[in-house]
Amino acid sequence: MSPAMSELPAAFLADLHAALGDALDCRPASLQAHAGDNSWRQQLPLAVISPTNIEQVQAALRCCQRHGVAVVPRGTGTGTTGAAVPTPGSVALSLARMDSILAIRPADRCAIVQPGVLNGTLQQALQAHGLFWAPDPSSFEICSIGGNLATNAGGPRAVKYGTTRDNVLGLKAVTANGELIVCGGPWTKDATGYDLTHLLVGSEGTLAVIVEATLRLQPLPADRAGLRVFYADAASAAAAVARLMGQPVVPTVCEFLDARSLELLRGNGAQVPEAGAMLLLDVEGDSDSLPGLLAALGKACEGEGLLDMDVATDGIARERLWAARRALSPALKTIAPGKINEDVVVPVSRIPELVAGVQALSARFALPIVTFGHAGNGNLHVNILYHPDDTEENQRAHAALPEVFALVLALGGTLSGEHGIGLAKRDFMADAFNPATLALMRAIKQAFDPAGILNPGKVLPPA
Repeated sequence: MSPAMSELPAAFLADLHAALGDALDCRPASLQAHAGDNSWRQQLPLAVISPTNIEQVQAALRCCQRHGVAVVPRGTGTGTTGAAVPTPGSVALSLARMDSILAIRPADRCAIVQPGVLNGTLQQALQAHGLFWAPDPSSFEICSIGGNLATNAGGPRAVKYGTTRDNVLGLKAVTANGELIVCGGPWTKDATGYDLTHLLVGSEGTLAVIVEATLRLQPLPADRAGLRVFYADAASAAAAVARLMGQPVVPTVCEFLDARSLELLRGNGAQVPEAGAMLLLDVEGDSDSLPGLLAALGKACEGEGLLDMDVATDGIARERLWAARRALSPALKTIAPGKINEDVVVPVSRIPELVAGVQALSARFALPIVTFGHAGNGNLHVNILYHPDDTEENQRAHAALPEVFALVLALGGTLSGEHGIGLAKRDFMADAFNPATLALMRAIKQAFDPAGILNPGKVLPPA
């Protein structure tokens, strides 16, 4: 018997075995595999439950509620906020085995999937139908649809297509007492009752366990083209973003890289000229419309501070433009092994103030901070880099984090655009919301999960 199994009350263990059979796993290797996520936090669960159908999810939650045992739902563990890290004395509920694409309905522009389906697997299956699902987080090849739903994941395409919440039509979910709820469906208009679908998306497993999703699909574009635009400073680049988002042609992607990002890329061999900031743009169309679309974007990019602009209309040239952007995150490790990566959001017009404020914090705390991300949404990734084994530097990095959040909130922004809250940002929620708003959120949690067994301690700070 494993140490974790010995900690399980005998009645609870017998109940789980009776309800779940081989869906219950207490082997040490399995416990370790489900102990953390990409936040690098770790906590062994008492057991791992890996259901293959909705009935097993219901049975597991009923059993856990009867015995007062907390449940932490999880996908593949690519999240960065600790939302999938078990709480002490909890069981991990892995949805990985519920990985079927139940239906692809081209006429209804939707797909019906289980939560364990990988984003990349779904995209491959949709290509044969000339369709795609819009959310494209950087981990799309290995992250699960359930995880995307739990955190309201986004990605570069969100500037045109929105985040996960904007691309979900309906859900089936199991509440803490094992009841199945059904909300939404394969339609794009619905004025019937409360919108539970969009409430559950982004709730990080704290309200219910999503067991099936109806996803809104988009047609694959006929063609694409890209632009790489350099500016003298971040203010000029941000002004261009405001112009881009204020004219009729919406870019599919609008990425921002600050001067430190460009310096880092040059240091790693990328062919990037000296500049204060760079925008990377993508636009979709066909052979007839693309020239006009590119011209419109190019005109919006013109203005004070513009240094240079590259246009790529074929696949190989576009790939070269985006190679530098994809190389950026790995290149951060060449500066320091430790990274605090926060996906904050500010109004597009206030991006220059955010970048300037972050640069000031970098100087004050004597730490490199690199800023880049999805400028079209005002969603920038602020990367505080440090050496974890240097005690004093570690302390400075974690002291800088509250200052970043304070700056973002002072600029009328919010704590997260696509990573979620989890444990990492939970204690800053009281800064982002007033007491009445937090009280209503806690009341919603209480209505869905009165015993408090679903992913406790995540998202909402203690009352």
